[in-house]
Amino acid sequence: MHSNLIVARMEPGSSGNVADLFRAFDATEMPHRMGTRRRQLFHYRGLYFHLQDFDTDQGGKQIEEAKHDPRFVRISEDLKPFIEAYDPATWRSPADAMATRFYHWEGTQ
Repeated sequence: MHSNLIVARMEPGSSGNVADLFRAFDATEMPHRMGTRRRQLFHYRGLYFHLQDFDTDQGGKQIEEAKHDPRFVRISEDLKPFIEAYDPATWRSPADAMATRFYHWEGTQ
């Protein structure tokens, strides 16, 4: 499984609104189109963490292909009152907000 972690700033008290937006988005075929297997959202002291898991490392490519879909554009716009780029001066796309994994461990089953 491949994961992406997006880090941004979140308006305090808006986690319910953000969850509702993703709940509606994830009820469509968009997660499948983007190759998303699982999505988890976290917040901590004004920060927003968006963890997406994919079956393959092609998730970033599939998201790039899907980002012009009207549903993707709409959720991006709908999130703007609640989510702000971590560093607005350098943000151009979601790729600019992706954390870099520097360690991974996975237990055997």
